[in-house]
Amino acid sequence: MTAKIKKGNLVVVLSGKEKGKRGRVIQVLVERQRVVVEGVNIVKRHQKPRGMGMAGGIIEKEASLHVSNVMLYSEKLGKRERTRITYLEDGRKVRVGVRSGEMYD
Repeated sequence: MTAKIKKGNLVVVLSGKEKGKRGRVIQVLVERQRVVVEGVNIVKRHQKPRGMGMAGGIIEKEASLHVSNVMLYSEKLGKRERTRITYLEDGRKVRVGVRSGEMYD
């Protein structure tokens, strides 16, 4: 199955407190249908020191977003874009932008 959003894709956030922000996908959590986007949805976590040399304290990291709240960003169009699945002549599945025709795979 081809996922609509993959690691490394540039996405834009559609809803929530981070609406309109763009960033690259760092991680895709397939079983939970969530993605982690670089620089978006920053949360603070209290962390204990672990082992020698690891400092404890309050750290900031990206929390996950539901896949339905993000959409691929087309640099060609300069805005978000829907995708569809198309098959190439050699039988491979690729994601293609509906408006721009840009291939994302």
